[in-house]
Amino acid sequence: MSKNYRQGRIGEEIRRIISEMLLSDLKDPRLDSMISITDVEVTKDNSYATVYFSPLGVNGTDEEIAAHQEEVLEAFNSAKGFIRNRIGHEMKLRHTPELIFKVDHSMEISRHIEDIIRTL
Repeated sequence: MSKNYRQGRIGEEIRRIISEMLLSDLKDPRLDSMISITDVEVTKDNSYATVYFSPLGVNGTDEEIAAHQEEVLEAFNSAKGFIRNRIGHEMKLRHTPELIFKVDHSMEISRHIEDIIRTL
């Protein structure tokens, strides 16, 4: 249980740091839209951290939304070293986890379920 608690604390701290960086430090224009860091999952050995994000307020067709999500994913991947460096500096961990960014599709799924329920 203590390892799960530690992983959860590390994940929440990484989420907080990346969220603050989105507000002030990351200057990539692809990251100018509202982006929510929804979750961070850290492996048991703390070597990898999967960061789930969801771009908010994007309207358009499914293709436009997917293209925007892909742009944001590319921006995160290009800033991965900078973000990891900041996490290591602020958290003072012996080993800073390697970051893996993924789009969180839970908002889209919940919207789809709501649409189905409305049609019933």
